[in-house]
Amino acid sequence: MYSPFAVSDNTHHPINSALPDTDADRVEALHAAMPTNGMFAEKSWRWSPKPFPLAPATVRQLEALGNRLWRFQRAANGIYHRSRKGTLPEWIAETLDRGKPEQLLEIANHPALREALPRVIRPDLILTENGFAMTELDSVPGGIGLTAWLGESYAAIDPQRGANLVGGADGMVEGFRSLLPSDKGVDIVISDEARDYRPEMEWLAGRLGEAWRVSAAEGYQASDRSIYRFFELFDLPNLPGAFEWAAAQAKEKLDLNAPFKPFLEEKAWSALFWMRPLQAIWRRELRDSHWQYLRDLIPYSWLINPEPLPAHAVIPRLEIQDFAELKHFSQTERDLVLKISGFSELAWGSRSVSIGSDQSQAEWADAVDDAMASWDRAPYVLQTFHKGRLVEHPFWNEERGEMEMMEGRVRLCPYYFVDAVTEKKIRLGGVLATICPADKKILHGMSDAILVPCAVSEEDGY
Repeated sequence: MYSPFAVSDNTHHPINSALPDTDADRVEALHAAMPTNGMFAEKSWRWSPKPFPLAPATVRQLEALGNRLWRFQRAANGIYHRSRKGTLPEWIAETLDRGKPEQLLEIANHPALREALPRVIRPDLILTENGFAMTELDSVPGGIGLTAWLGESYAAIDPQRGANLVGGADGMVEGFRSLLPSDKGVDIVISDEARDYRPEMEWLAGRLGEAWRVSAAEGYQASDRSIYRFFELFDLPNLPGAFEWAAAQAKEKLDLNAPFKPFLEEKAWSALFWMRPLQAIWRRELRDSHWQYLRDLIPYSWLINPEPLPAHAVIPRLEIQDFAELKHFSQTERDLVLKISGFSELAWGSRSVSIGSDQSQAEWADAVDDAMASWDRAPYVLQTFHKGRLVEHPFWNEERGEMEMMEGRVRLCPYYFVDAVTEKKIRLGGVLATICPADKKILHGMSDAILVPCAVSEEDGY
């Protein structure tokens, strides 16, 4: 098989002008192009020579979604601060602040950082028969370096398909470059907790140039270089110097993103979005057209609050008076997802996710009990489950040495980058498709999933 790539370390290497002719050769070229250190520590996936095809209308929706989600985050930021101030109900901020250390809350509410927002926006979108269902909104996502590498590599091995990649072959690299001023240099600061993602960030830093470097968060000393935070805020007890970086940002001595705002990294916002007492506020903050669109995108959600209701009240749509009643739902009634809201080592990687219809009655009851007991320190969210539509996509069967078709369900992860200069220019850098076997309920990266970039296709796009 012809390989136009050289096996490399985690830096960028140009390809040979010749190109592979067959799908088998393209897969071999992708393997050869993989940096020596890989993209994720000890992670693997199924390879495909073909990007995941999206219809032009779907891509237009994704391109417009970035601005809508930026507005959503800006509205969430305003609602939280107004709640802290007392011009909106105090229970909103009290719920979002549960379990957070006081020092972090002081930084998060510093007047100089009031308008600061994350400049990376990545939703997890389940492709359904009726469009998308957004299961999560991440401000510090993994996969940026991987998606950038996939875009460049697929464009190189198959220029015809590569010309149609969503965001372009270099969209992820240039989008990430726009996040922070690099005149004095940028440090991508990664904690040991997030070490699995260090290889992809090392590759990305090498691709961005000498001004960019990857640094360990443990013991990191801030200078005048910009900082891209690549760790979750629950990890701060292991990074005692990190509060000094945030203090320097508040004094405008450095640029740090994402800002230390734990309330913006809570899944609880999906439930707050649906709460009827806040409906008029959301409509006003978002504008009616964006509000209507997000109602179709965000699954109906509840906060698992064990506090008793008045005798005449019920929980909307569930028609129960106590979340403990969820334990007795039948399997057909349990098309529901439980997950921790945030600020926890269980809040990423689907570690806390329980899908009711996929569990036994006893397992589901235990999950409900755990969620109710966690209210005071780390609230849980309950969401309606949206089943992904079935798709077919080719992949290379390593054992058999041949192409096969896999029937699966898709999670789309579009990456949006907010320009550091304008704070409003939002770029769709690329879209990562994770195609999981059809029998999997939780759609995430796994060894038997296909990971590919997305491309526009008139003929067979979804």
